[in-house]
Amino acid sequence: MIRERHLFGPGPSNPYPEATRALAEPLLGHLDPEFLRVMDETCDMLRTVWGTDNARTLPLSATGSAGMEAAFVNTVHPGDVVVVAVNGLFGQRMTDVAARCGAEVVAVEHEWGQPVDVDRVLSAHPSPAIVAAVHAETSTGVRSDIAALGAGLRSQGSDALLLVDAVTSIGGIELRADDWGVDIGYAGTQKCLGVAPGLAPFTINDRAFERRVEKPRSWYLDLGMLGGYVGEAGVKGGQRTYHHTAPTAMVASLHGGLTRILEEGLEAVWARHQEAGDALQAGLQEMGLELFAAAGSRLPDLTTVRVPDGVDSAAVRKELLDRHGIEIGAGAGQYAATVWRIGLMGRNARPDAVLLVLAALQDVLGRA
Repeated sequence: MIRERHLFGPGPSNPYPEATRALAEPLLGHLDPEFLRVMDETCDMLRTVWGTDNARTLPLSATGSAGMEAAFVNTVHPGDVVVVAVNGLFGQRMTDVAARCGAEVVAVEHEWGQPVDVDRVLSAHPSPAIVAAVHAETSTGVRSDIAALGAGLRSQGSDALLLVDAVTSIGGIELRADDWGVDIGYAGTQKCLGVAPGLAPFTINDRAFERRVEKPRSWYLDLGMLGGYVGEAGVKGGQRTYHHTAPTAMVASLHGGLTRILEEGLEAVWARHQEAGDALQAGLQEMGLELFAAAGSRLPDLTTVRVPDGVDSAAVRKELLDRHGIEIGAGAGQYAATVWRIGLMGRNARPDAVLLVLAALQDVLGRA
């Protein structure tokens, strides 16, 4: 038997019990009226956690990376200028996907561990079609100011669409897509939403949808076709058009996780993540460890910490897993061996998890 893991890495996190229980409910067909009710309720709850009224808000039947793909293949026309704020691995991936869609990519490079410089991004090109940024950069543990980026575009009178990665922010820190001017957003279920990997919560507003690629490169992720089955269809009613066999058990699980979050209260959930992250970061510093992400922009739900000199990063992570059943993540890119990533997301954003990971890390470092 596999021992239960404490998933304190960059994702997935341990799911909310409500999300797990929903997987054991009787399986429904993807056009069953009861499933369509669950799907429509799930889309409505996603609007709440996204902070949007967008009719086209839905869980794509794939992981967060497919959400990124859907965002670009549906909105990037060949030759479009796409400005991408790059301050970590997932900003880099945005540039790759945009280029594959035929965009002229303007990458605004930042030092890893630093938040996005809004002024540099806004001045990178006079008339981009899309400006893209990562809200919570999973590779570095940094939060960037999406509200300021959206406000800056509006003050310039820019017609650019604002495209945002919210994979590590949704359900864990403040996210207000409509208020901040986000036109397209994608996320994942496996982090602060407290659901297993497998779905990509997605939202797109009318302005962006009207400018979409009419026949995108991806049939499966064609939002024009998907809207007849889920999201838009649930809001407008009428006959559903078959598109694909949705992962009905996963949607039911997301429904359970979102119900749990909204019963607690979204702002209370944000506060719980903040308290857990503050306690973890304070404890790590009391142990003499150095945090990696810039002060003032550190994510509460994903903490990055420098590996002490002379310590074997992989050996520590292995012993944490073998001895304590605790998973933490290695760093990304050039920081793979010099940074640890510790996530307290969803169900794991609580005081006992903070104490557990601190005690276990102190034990293993003492042995090292």
